[in-house]
Amino acid sequence: MATLRSLDVADRPDVWEAMGFAVAGGVCWVSDAAIRLGGSGAGITGWTIDGAPDLIELPVGEDPDPGGAAPPGGPGGSLPAHPNGVIALDHVVVSTPDLDRTVQAFEAAGVALRRIRELGPAERPRAQAFFKLGDIVIEVVGALRDSRPGPAGFYGLAFTVSDLDATGRYLGSALRPAKDAVQAGRRIATLDPGAGSTVAIAFMSATSG
Repeated sequence: MATLRSLDVADRPDVWEAMGFAVAGGVCWVSDAAIRLGGSGAGITGWTIDGAPDLIELPVGEDPDPGGAAPPGGPGGSLPAHPNGVIALDHVVVSTPDLDRTVQAFEAAGVALRRIRELGPAERPRAQAFFKLGDIVIEVVGALRDSRPGPAGFYGLAFTVSDLDATGRYLGSALRPAKDAVQAGRRIATLDPGAGSTVAIAFMSATSG
């Protein structure tokens, strides 16, 4: 099974520390994936994937070895606790101008399409295509019709937290009010851009039950 090994994010490490993430050596570990901070540019600039070397629809990380280190405690072991309550990387959001092309690229690389959800007004229909890299969901968003040329790109990250209300108290005004998520029994709250991250970030309550 293909798994997400790392994400390159252009934010400074101190910005993520201020958001309540545990960061060491410029790396934040979540769900056995290394989020490598401090690169040039803005937003998510690349990723590395184990088990799907032919998936080149999105930028590949500059260094295929995330700092030359395994997750603290070893794969599947105990990772550093994040003061903001994050316990997992729930999903990575990808935006594409050509949904069919991007879906086909994932499938050609051996990453199976799980489902497609249509959304938006009838005159401008959009869709979300869902894949999984290990336990992490990849949500690809694009127009259902009227594809355009151009590359797909990373849009944002959604993290699962143990207690969304506690995360809200920790982040204060940096976190917008929570609302019901699409997933039944879950809530979601988005980080205000004023927090300093160049990535769209959301925090979600854990799956009910």
